Amino acid sequence: MKQRCEWAKGDMMIQYHDHEWGIPAHDDQRLFEMLILEGAQAGLSWSTILKRRQTYRKAFSNFSPLEVSRYAQKDVRKLLNDKGIIRNRLKVQSAINNAKQFLAVQKEFGSFDVYIWGFVNNKPIRNNYKKPKEIPASTPLSDKISKDLKERGFNFVGSTICYAFMQAVGMTNDHTVNCFRHRKK
Repeated sequence: MKQRCEWAKGDMMIQYHDHEWGIPAHDDQRLFEMLILEGAQAGLSWSTILKRRQTYRKAFSNFSPLEVSRYAQKDVRKLLNDKGIIRNRLKVQSAINNAKQFLAVQKEFGSFDVYIWGFVNNKPIRNNYKKPKEIPASTPLSDKISKDLKERGFNFVGSTICYAFMQAVGMTNDHTVNCFRHRKK
């Protein structure tokens, strides 16, 4: 039986743990998806968001930053009536705003991937935590990324959200040392 991080319980979380969390992601659309989902997760459990992921993909044009950036008030109203997503006006409006900022970063850097991975010199940070309680909620680096994103006009990108994003897209490997994913690159 594979040894996993303690939080990976239940089929959905195990699937996410084994095939996504902590694995370096460089596709801009996937990076946008995780940025939006991590913002939506603020104050909630990750499983709450993961259960709604397919609905989020449908509601937010499969996380196309260009399409989401074009959403108007009628789209906001439609999203706020969608029971399959978190119907929080600030989070919905944030997704639209962040799509616009995401496109600006793409224009400036060529891709969001180049921008965000530049914070870790294009190489994942490999931590060696033995227990989940050792894993921080934020770090000086997530503080720096949060500050830079906010200066660029993003919102729902506090340091804790940024650190969760870094973990999700593999910028940091926070699988505990006993986990089979810790040893994989």
